Amino acid sequence: MMLPAQVRIVEMGPRDGLQNEAVAVPVAVKLDLIDALAEAGLRSIEVGSFVSPRWVPQMAGTAEVLAGLRRRPGVAYSVLVPNLTGLEAAMAAGAREVAVFGAASESFSRANINCSVAESLERFAPVVARALAAGLRVRGYVSCVLGCPYEGEVAPEAVRRVAVALAGMGCHEVSLGDTIGTGTPLKARRMVEAVARDVPVERLALHFHDTYGQALANILACLELGVAVVDSAVAGLGGCPYAKGAAGNVATEDVVYMLDGMGVATGVDLRLLADAGNLITRELGRGPASRVARALLAGGQLPGKA
Repeated sequence: MMLPAQVRIVEMGPRDGLQNEAVAVPVAVKLDLIDALAEAGLRSIEVGSFVSPRWVPQMAGTAEVLAGLRRRPGVAYSVLVPNLTGLEAAMAAGAREVAVFGAASESFSRANINCSVAESLERFAPVVARALAAGLRVRGYVSCVLGCPYEGEVAPEAVRRVAVALAGMGCHEVSLGDTIGTGTPLKARRMVEAVARDVPVERLALHFHDTYGQALANILACLELGVAVVDSAVAGLGGCPYAKGAAGNVATEDVVYMLDGMGVATGVDLRLLADAGNLITRELGRGPASRVARALLAGGQLPGKA
């Protein structure tokens, strides 16, 4: 089995994880969470979103989050922006790295951002161009790469087209999202193979939700192709407001445990990571969705640890 020697984990908890929560999380708690994640060794953290708070109220304090960050050397703190207005707000708040998001499914694109896939790409082009001109790094997301709540199966070719467009605009990395978590390993592998025909695997990331318990298996299948960037959320936070029943992102604790067990370096301290997950789930009034975190809370030991 050929695996990358090292995997970079992009932590989604403070943004994708919290944006679908019913409980309002104060800015101070978000800042403590982000700092705890950085302390655990995570070097890429998405800290918020400049979407309208009318649509995503949990992201209303993102400017305050950016202002209050205890920035650590070597850690990238990114934010999601939907349009030029959001980008300008992000830049005014001090953002240095931003992300734009599209979908491989026409129906999901219309439900999520009220336009076709082609129209969404037209909207993103000036956003990416403006960000790059200002010296920011830009990441691109593609939603519904392995299934859509409205259309069902999504063709790999549809994913490839959107990924190629985002890469062509100048996105340094394209994250492939199984938004509703219906993918299985062979489908995930074939999808990545289709995209990698035109976008090098070095510029691809995996963003898999765990609705049907397949996320770790899907990740492993794609790591074998050379993908070495994985999006995840501490404690398995998240969901999707446009996909009924969709579970959260694959838990960062579970990803790190799997990679540690295979000898793949992440630079993340699993015990400190679990502590960060406990911090936010206590605030939310529930336990973590991560199986590894639950085992540790119950007194379980890490392999090789006394």
